[in-house]
Amino acid sequence: FILLFIYAAGSKMFDFENFQVQLAQSPLLSAYAGFISYGVIVLEVVIASILLFPKGRKVGLYASFGLMVAFTVYIYLILNYSDFVPCSCGGILEKMGWTEHLIFNVGCVVMAFVAIVFIEKEGAIPWRRTAAVSSLIVVISVGGMVALFLSSEYMMKKENNFTRRFPHHPIIEEQSFDLGVNSFYFAGNHNGDLYLGNPSSPFRIFKLDSLMQKIDTIQLHPGSNFRFKNLRYSIGQGVLYGFDGSVPVIYSQSLDSLSMPLVLRSSNQVYFDQLVAVFPSQYLLRVEDYASKRLGIASLSFLEKPQVSINQAFLSNKADGGFEGDGKLLYDTGFGDIYYIFYYKNTILKLNASAKIVRKMKTIDPYDEPALKVKKLKDGRSKMNQPSLLINRNMMAYKGLLFNHANLIGKFESKDLWKKNSVIDVYTASSGGYWGSFYVQHRKKNKMSEMLMTDRYFYIISGNEIVRYRCAQTLTSNFIRGSRRKPLQE
Repeated sequence: FILLFIYAAGSKMFDFENFQVQLAQSPLLSAYAGFISYGVIVLEVVIASILLFPKGRKVGLYASFGLMVAFTVYIYLILNYSDFVPCSCGGILEKMGWTEHLIFNVGCVVMAFVAIVFIEKEGAIPWRRTAAVSSLIVVISVGGMVALFLSSEYMMKKENNFTRRFPHHPIIEEQSFDLGVNSFYFAGNHNGDLYLGNPSSPFRIFKLDSLMQKIDTIQLHPGSNFRFKNLRYSIGQGVLYGFDGSVPVIYSQSLDSLSMPLVLRSSNQVYFDQLVAVFPSQYLLRVEDYASKRLGIASLSFLEKPQVSINQAFLSNKADGGFEGDGKLLYDTGFGDIYYIFYYKNTILKLNASAKIVRKMKTIDPYDEPALKVKKLKDGRSKMNQPSLLINRNMMAYKGLLFNHANLIGKFESKDLWKKNSVIDVYTASSGGYWGSFYVQHRKKNKMSEMLMTDRYFYIISGNEIVRYRCAQTLTSNFIRGSRRKPLQE
């Protein structure tokens, strides 16, 4: 035990930054990485020091027994109750898998207990007393580790102190495709094929086959003649939607009938800058209320007659030109739910098809309010008069998981890794909690600009490349199984 603890403590001290990062990535102790990283080293050194002296060996063996029980319980919880299994420890046990590590720890617990029995027997201590003290230590070690696990899980998912954890290889790069130019965006996917839009070709949609070997250009024909300013496309449930909220106009057409003119669904109903299509006859839009100069979410329905209703719970409290409420409106195509994530604060809203807020969640970033300074000009426009603190860059939702391209570095994270990668935070919408994060490496000097999730793959656009990553089961097992065609109606 002296050799084990001194070596373990020494290896942690010589690579302390990496040890802290490993603890921060632990699915059990993430929230306490700062405290535990120092506490474990001190405890190992103290126990080894006590064991060096004959008079202290009984106390040292009891302490070794308790510590090894705690380590054993930790590994058992990792294997059976954590969201994912992280990388193995460093040092002497680096080559061991988690099961081998568990067996090693159990062996250490048994050896410590046998040594305690012999020492107590030599001191003529009754067996009952030895058993009682050992049992108490087991209860304290097990209870303490379980309490740390439960409270750490609560803090990470409900009261996160901005400590990220990184599951082991949730995505693995598989294939890439050169698009030639860097102006494409994801419109959606259908039957394994990817659909792309390009603002420089507003009357075309591009289809990349599931093998990522061939891209087809499909000419589109809007069913009416407008002076478009920002015509964009999205795919959902086998339907292509085209829209330009500055006109304003909305089109749709089945993917099987793109050779036919797009069907005009709405024109001159309401101006908007973002849209999600719940059905071909029902849409949610991000709008600016003319009277209050605040951003809000509107519902546009054609179920009976054209009807627009704006949710009075506006996205911003100030008439600041929309900066405070700026964010992204998301539609979970795999499950039919609607979300709004803010760019400048840590809030996620879950909406129903009537644009009513049914739930509020938070990202792990500690910023409840935007750090913005906005100046109103004489002509009535609003401008930021200093650089803003951007919290979230880009977002998407799929089958109950929310993927957020984060912009702020967390505790115990490497600045060098942040320079070379984008960080994606993943949230489970069903429990409203943080699951974990993963890195997406920059392609040469190009950062990720777009992302798309499917049942098996995670896609990004970086510069003029599409990159496909295969998703590990640790990630996809969190999908809500099944799908609903109707959006959430709480």
